[in-house]
Formats: sequence, C-alpha cells, structure tokens
Amino acid sequence: MATKVSTNLSLDPDLKKQAIDLFADLGMDLSTAISVFLRQAVRIQGFPFAITRESPNAETIAAINEYYEMKEHPEQYKRYSSFQEGLAEVLADA
Repeated sequence: MATKVSTNLSLDPDLKKQAIDLFADLGMDLSTAISVFLRQAVRIQGFPFAITRESPNAETIAAINEYYEMKEHPEQYKRYSSFQEGLAEVLADA
C-alpha cells in the first residue's frame, strides 16, 4: 500500500456532519469517501458527476416576476386578514 499523506480541508460544520452520517450509512468514513471521489475524478479526468446551473422553467420565472411586481406595487393586489379567508376564496372559485 502506498504511503498516505494528510490533507486539511475547511468545511462547513453542518455539511461535514451530514456527510459523515451519510457515508457511515454507506459503510465508509469521510476520508474513504473523499478518496473514492478523487479516484473517480482522476479516472475520468473530470468531476464524476455533471456540474450544471439550475435554470428555472418558464412557470417559475413568471412566478418570480409576479412576486417582484407584487412587492413593488402591493396596493394593486388583494390582501387577506387570514390564511383561512384566502383559502375560502380559492375554494369558492373551484
């Protein structure tokens, strides 16, 4: 077996705990999991998974735009005194 070297990583504490718990369920420690990731990255000469930006769909973009419009002009939109009042109106329209 090759000689091992120590490497220091700076991680968010919550992320580290979640990763340790996940990898323990998979039967390995964090060091082994990182080694698996690195070996796979070297083997395929890149990340072993797709790195992409999530793009919202048209419906989500419309909802975001509506939110900003409502925030900018709240006087143009109906307000409800309670969730139950708003829900009653939605159910009445159904």
